[in-house]
Amino acid sequence: MKPLSDCPKATLAAIRGVLTDIDETVSTAGHLTPEAYAALAALRKAGLLVIPVTGRPAGWCDMICRFWPVDAVVGENGAFWMWHDDKAKKLRARFIQTEAERADGRRRLETVRADVLREVPGAGIASDQPYRLADLAIDFCEDVPPLPRADIDRIVAIFERHGAHAKVSSIHVNGWFGDYDKLTTSTAMMAELFGVDLAREADRYVFSGDSPNDSPMFGFFPNGVGVANVRDFADAMPHLPRWVTRARSGAGFVELAEALIAARS
Repeated sequence: MKPLSDCPKATLAAIRGVLTDIDETVSTAGHLTPEAYAALAALRKAGLLVIPVTGRPAGWCDMICRFWPVDAVVGENGAFWMWHDDKAKKLRARFIQTEAERADGRRRLETVRADVLREVPGAGIASDQPYRLADLAIDFCEDVPPLPRADIDRIVAIFERHGAHAKVSSIHVNGWFGDYDKLTTSTAMMAELFGVDLAREADRYVFSGDSPNDSPMFGFFPNGVGVANVRDFADAMPHLPRWVTRARSGAGFVELAEALIAARS
C-alpha cells in the first residue's frame, strides 16, 4: 500500500466514479459526519458516479437511495442493487436471487444463527437484521463488547460448516447462501445500469474500503483506496488496496474525495 498522496494526478483525474464501503470507510465510529456526507455530494457534483457497496441491509439501502447523494447502492454484500429512478419517481431494485431462493436461504440461516449464539458467547445478532432480505449479520463489536479475533474466526467457521459464504466487515460477520459477493454484483450493476464494462475500465473507477469483505474489490480495482484503518485488518486480507489515506474512516474518505476533485480541476 502506498500513500494516496503519491498517486499521480493524471491517474486521479481519469477516475469516473467511486464505489465505496460505508462502515468505517464513509462513517466514523458508527456515525456519518457532516464532512463525509458533504464529500459524497461534492463527488457527485463534480460529475463522478457515487455508489456505496455495503453489507448493510435492504432497509438501509432503500433510505440511502432516497436520501443520500448517490447514483445507486449495492447491499447485503451483493444480494441486490437499488437505485432511484428519477424519471419515474420510483425506487427500483434488482436482486441476484429469486424470492424463493432468498426464502430458502433465510430458512437455512436460522440453523446457523442458533449455532453461533450457542457456540460463541458474546456474539449477537446485528440490530439491523430485521431489515435484511438475504443474509444473516452477526455482531462482534457494534452493539456488543468487542470479540477477540479467534471468536470472529469461529463465527466464520460456523457459517462455512453449513455451506454458507461468510465475510468479515469492521463490525459484523455476514453470511449467506448464494454465489455472489460485492464484486460480482458491482460488475453486473455497472453493466446493466450504467453500461460500463468494469473488466475493461477498472482503472477508471476507485473502490474505497477498510475491511476483509472489501478484499475482492481491492484485488480487482487497480486503484483501490483503503482508508488508514485498513491496516487493522491487513493480515486477514488476501488483497490490499494500492493506495491508502493518511486519515482513518470518514476523514480518510474526505481525503480521497478532495484528492479526486482537485485532480479534475
